[in-house]
Amino acid sequence: MFSGIIEHQGRVSAARRLDRDLEITVATGIPDLALGESIAVNGVCLTVTSFDAAGTATFFLSSETLSCTALGRIEAGHIVNLERAVTPATRLSGHIVQGHVDGTARLLAVEKTGEGRHITFEVPARLRRYLVEKGSITLDGISLTLNAVGAPGGEGCAADMFRIALMIIPHTWDHTSLGTLKPGDAVNVEVDVIAKYVESVCQYR
Repeated sequence: MFSGIIEHQGRVSAARRLDRDLEITVATGIPDLALGESIAVNGVCLTVTSFDAAGTATFFLSSETLSCTALGRIEAGHIVNLERAVTPATRLSGHIVQGHVDGTARLLAVEKTGEGRHITFEVPARLRRYLVEKGSITLDGISLTLNAVGAPGGEGCAADMFRIALMIIPHTWDHTSLGTLKPGDAVNVEVDVIAKYVESVCQYR
């Protein structure tokens, strides 16, 4: 379990294709890693399969993970967002994040507004029912607040897509991978799991 508060930015030092799978090596900057621990890498819960004293860790990404996330675009040199699993004593500064990606979104535009950035993404319409204005969303592992949520097919979107807008403060822009994205880039999306549980409960009442 995670909270969407990015602790480190890691740099991918190697990305090795293994048939339909992928193995990545990341310089995490985390000195006390443990074999088998879970780390959210761009919002995807991955397992440390090996590491060294310098904090360089290896992660295995199965074909299932690659098909459901945007991690397939990762190459050596890329910067990734990292978060270790929370503990019972951790402050929940973000929201409940599982590291289980629900889909991918595409960056449409970035507009500088004062010192902040107003950013818009295009998101699959099947996720619209889980999102509300001023609610939480996780993009590439970052817990963010939704400023605006459009309707499927609205604002020039295809019928199976909709737009979301967010305001990003300078700290988040400078200390996560958001600042490295270009229009057209894909990011991992995880909606608030509480919304999914509420939907499931209502369906069976």
